[in-house]
Amino acid sequence: MRLNLSADDVLTTTRSVRKRLDFDRPVERSVVEECLEIALQAPTGSNSQGWQFVIVEDAAKKQALADIYARNFAKYAAMARSNQYQPGDLRFEQRDRITDSATYLAENFHRAPMLLIPCIEGRLDGVPAFAGASAWGSILPAVWSFMMALRERAMGSAWTTIHLMDGGEAEAAELLGIPHDRYTQAGLFPIAYTIGTDFQLAKRLPLDTVTHWDAW
Repeated sequence: MRLNLSADDVLTTTRSVRKRLDFDRPVERSVVEECLEIALQAPTGSNSQGWQFVIVEDAAKKQALADIYARNFAKYAAMARSNQYQPGDLRFEQRDRITDSATYLAENFHRAPMLLIPCIEGRLDGVPAFAGASAWGSILPAVWSFMMALRERAMGSAWTTIHLMDGGEAEAAELLGIPHDRYTQAGLFPIAYTIGTDFQLAKRLPLDTVTHWDAW
């Protein structure tokens, strides 16, 4: 199924999908492969193409990854963030809804038809800013392209990184045979068709509050 969205439509309506993931509808490998082929056209530093994509369909492995995520999500949710944003801040008004949505995903991660862990070659622990920016710049555009390709095909995902906390990355690497000493995981992504396709623009901070011309 193709939605025939314009480039602007795809760019402005692709975001994390949690409660509208259809966990009961199977996902075809061929469609995911189409999206990955598109992802491979993303920019990559020095044409290194050091990316690897691990897709998980096995129920037991999905459950194990979901368990890692849920354990770390509980820790993350318990962190004191009450003063992060103040009343009147758009992000304060959205906080409860986002928390509820994130909790739902944590409780249902294992139900996603497929999970994706994108990896980039090299360990990025404590590397200089240049090396880190170069490496992340060689995997994050590809993952974003993948998510936009999903959107065009009536599918969705959510960008999560919580499974990487507190040794979770090493656990996931051992579970899936990822060479942890040579590759860094960029996140954990559910893959599913969406319930409906009528996604709208998100509410964001005004442009003039985040834009600087010539100086901060």
